[in-house]
Amino acid sequence: MSSNALLAPLRDAAQTLELNLSETQLQQLLDYLGLIQKWNKVYNLTAVRDPQAMLVQHLVDSLSLVPALRRHLAAQPGQRLMDVGSGGGLPGVVVAICEPGLDVSCVDAVAKKASFIQQVAAELRLPNLHGLHSRVEALKALPFDVITSRAFASLQDFTTLTRQHLKTGAIWLAMKGQHPDEEIAALPQDLRVFHVEQLQVPGLDAQRCLIWIKTAA
Repeated sequence: MSSNALLAPLRDAAQTLELNLSETQLQQLLDYLGLIQKWNKVYNLTAVRDPQAMLVQHLVDSLSLVPALRRHLAAQPGQRLMDVGSGGGLPGVVVAICEPGLDVSCVDAVAKKASFIQQVAAELRLPNLHGLHSRVEALKALPFDVITSRAFASLQDFTTLTRQHLKTGAIWLAMKGQHPDEEIAALPQDLRVFHVEQLQVPGLDAQRCLIWIKTAA
């Protein structure tokens, strides 16, 4: 399936999510999808091979995070975001395309996946996107305003591994499937889940939610 055939469903999904993306951004998203397909055999970025399925399960699923993120960023522009266990860049690359004013670092322990992110940043001309090869607990970086993950680890592992990278007063945003009651219950007492947001993913018949976490005051 050509990228032209995917443009209309991508545009429809973005409109459903009220994202108001430019034609340039929509094309960047499709070019990113094309790069995933191109490098998938070498880098093993995803088990999904069908372009239509990749569009919904990867791009649109990641886009569903953006409205919530925009609400959070509106109060304080110029923030830095770390996407942990980013793999092929989901949702980090999608966020970087949608939010050019946000500095996005995709961190992965697999060198070739971090290299792929760097390749994407270069080819799509995204100066706000960075691929970092490191185990997150060993990463040397300035603290971040937002730390995200998508299917990375349990909430406890996610927060424990990344806590050193969180600015004072900053937040974690974890993309999950069904409401993770047991994972929330297992969090340390000094962390607080202050919002669980149901995400609607156009074209995907599956439960998705976004877990908002911060350190307790």
